[in-house]
Amino acid sequence: MKVPELHIGNINVKIPIIQGGMGVRVSLSSLAAAVANEGGIGTIASVGLGDVEKSKQNFERASREALEQVIRRTKQLTNGPIAVNIMAALSNFNDLVKTSVREGIKIIVSGAGLPLKLPREVADDSVNLLPIVSSGRAAKLILRTWDKRFEKTADGIILEGPLAGGHLGFSYEQLQNPEQHSLEKLLPEILEVIKPFEDSYGKKIPVIAAGGIFYGKDIARMLKLGASGVQMATRFVCTEECDVAREFKQAYLNAKAGDIKIIKSPVGMPARAIENKFLKTLELRGKLPIRCYYRCLTACKVSKAHYCIAKRLVNSCEGRTEEGVVFCGSNAHLINKIVTVKELIAELVAEMEAA
Repeated sequence: MKVPELHIGNINVKIPIIQGGMGVRVSLSSLAAAVANEGGIGTIASVGLGDVEKSKQNFERASREALEQVIRRTKQLTNGPIAVNIMAALSNFNDLVKTSVREGIKIIVSGAGLPLKLPREVADDSVNLLPIVSSGRAAKLILRTWDKRFEKTADGIILEGPLAGGHLGFSYEQLQNPEQHSLEKLLPEILEVIKPFEDSYGKKIPVIAAGGIFYGKDIARMLKLGASGVQMATRFVCTEECDVAREFKQAYLNAKAGDIKIIKSPVGMPARAIENKFLKTLELRGKLPIRCYYRCLTACKVSKAHYCIAKRLVNSCEGRTEEGVVFCGSNAHLINKIVTVKELIAELVAEMEAA
């Protein structure tokens, strides 16, 4: 097949791939810029960027200044399109959105909750807003709310299926039977939901498929089913440009299929991660002591949380993986080497063309 371009608002890229935002501190300047330079869209994950000690004194300011630095550094490395992923569940969500817009970001991606008020924080119509959803019901709620309250519709929809990594928009029960909620089943539903909004606003709302997409043939399949592009995260972890410590990448290379588990996150959502010493210890002890200085997530109830997810994700990105949580997608065990982003994109494009 001929590889189609991806069009989001007035942004056009030659490769229909968005590199997914991975926190904490997994997808930063180096990775996002490398993907943008190869014809895709790179994404900065805005969660947990602030210095830990500074965050204890002023969490919002530390987070804001860190995001500003990452965006500016990324722009020094590329002229290509960069997105910022901002979780709706963050307590400083509004401030991070305004910071991204002020720094010239033209694509804001938001999930981990319903970003119902996102358009209120973005007055600039040139900024493209992409909510992440896991069902037609969620997509309809967001689009109806944006239309009614702000006379605005989405510039794209990221449809994340049950095979994705990190926090997931499905119940524990649904994740026991992921095939019942596969992208192949969800995609037609989403395309039907967005049609009246496309007609009303006179524009195409591209749907980006995400979760479990690993090979170029997977991308081709999604495109043939009606998606305009795909979002991939796990594949980009084991690249030279990915910003995490070498030990984090090695955890992916060492992982077997049976090591990838659904875990309970302190924020009340299921998540997918690689089983390790920390998770085994947690299973035995049940709860670890927590001292929270900032409450980064609105959904986190510190008194009931079994551990601090932010602390454990920081540990992993810095290389202390046995003391942390290593998020991953369902196909992380298929990765067997570290490559450059250029090599990975070329491989995916060749596989798409062959499919």
